[in-house]
Amino acid sequence: MLSLGILGSGSGSNMQAIVDAIEDGRLDARIALVLSDNPSAYILERASKYGIPTGIIDCSPFRMKFPEEVQEQTAMKLKEAGVDLVCLAGFMRLVKQPLLDAFPSAILNIHPSLLPAFPGLEAWKQAVDAGVSESGVTVHLVDSGMDTGPILGQEKVPVLPGDTPESLHARIQISEHQLYPQIIAEYSKRLKP
Repeated sequence: MLSLGILGSGSGSNMQAIVDAIEDGRLDARIALVLSDNPSAYILERASKYGIPTGIIDCSPFRMKFPEEVQEQTAMKLKEAGVDLVCLAGFMRLVKQPLLDAFPSAILNIHPSLLPAFPGLEAWKQAVDAGVSESGVTVHLVDSGMDTGPILGQEKVPVLPGDTPESLHARIQISEHQLYPQIIAEYSKRLKP
């Protein structure tokens, strides 16, 4: 059975979608550990409700940087928990070499746009501001760039007339919650014989 580690900074709605997929048999996996760089993130509370071990990634005093030594500690925690695949779920820091080296081709991210369009923060707002007719969701392998890794799956979401960033984001999240567990299940077949 695939052992997942989840890194998140926010509410954990994508972690919840993964839990739901495991519980209803769409994903043959278990979540071994949930880590957050935000001690008050709801993802930690969600995980605790399911008895999933949690921990804090302490990046202080940095607001956005993910220091190398902290990445090494994070990799060690994930390895100690027996994690096979790391899933970023609203994790707001850029993963670099120490973590990438520890989990080669085994870190996935979900991004709220049709990459390569609108990488980075608030992609749904970028899409509305740009006046495009469609956006969507991308699941990709993480490399050292900002949302630049190989794409594993995408789903289109139309940008409707009168959409606000908030209304578009809400629809994108529905697609995220369907696509991420599906791609994790598909990709896990490549990891384990």
